[in-house]
Amino acid sequence: MPPRVAGGMRPFSKREAAEFYRRLSASRPIPRTELEFINPFTLLVAVVLSAQATDVGVNKATPALFAAADTPQKMLALGEERVAQFIRTIGLFRTKAKNVVALSRLLVEQYGGSVPKDRAALETLPGVGRKTANVVLNVAFGEPTIAVDTHIFRVGNRTGLAPGKTPLAVEQGLEAATPAKYKLGAHHWLILHGRYVCKARKPDCPACVVADLCRYGAKTAPAELPAAMIAARAKAAPTGRSRSVKPS
Repeated sequence: MPPRVAGGMRPFSKREAAEFYRRLSASRPIPRTELEFINPFTLLVAVVLSAQATDVGVNKATPALFAAADTPQKMLALGEERVAQFIRTIGLFRTKAKNVVALSRLLVEQYGGSVPKDRAALETLPGVGRKTANVVLNVAFGEPTIAVDTHIFRVGNRTGLAPGKTPLAVEQGLEAATPAKYKLGAHHWLILHGRYVCKARKPDCPACVVADLCRYGAKTAPAELPAAMIAARAKAAPTGRSRSVKPS
């Protein structure tokens, strides 16, 4: 009898995990972050600002900020109060302004004004945790890291692809389950799937290309949706190779 994972779900086989990602990659051939940025520094700032905020909300505030300061030196020159005014529409804006200026100072003083390509170094910056560091490494530097936010945490657990009680546990599960060819884009495929299809309150199971692979036991109506229809939709997804993710 196949082994069971947390919650009694049967774990994904290597073949199923590969098919899971093949379908997600076919549905979004060019996965990319929805945050707007100019360079690695502005990406770092945008991700820090996105904590407990939406990408849409961040994108409304950052164009003016980045027009005024697109380097750590310029951000430091702006100062905390002026940065706060640029981002005042974002939740926790004063704390975030303080962190943005403080991390800019460290980048200037310790890293020559450049964003380090190293997770440990990134995590020493104010407002930067493992998730933010993983996003920057993936998007700015093309590293095959998987940043687990609330959407990816939900998808990993709900589908059974990588169940875990903590973000780190889910990240480690995804690292183990994700085929090497899909690791570069995995973060984006999973977060976009969680944001637009596998939604928190009401997952759109009828529109999901991986519904027949998903272990979720309470799939959304229509309850009469035939399994054959789900399978047919999945087979109809194009099988061409997805292109590599390139930093925007």
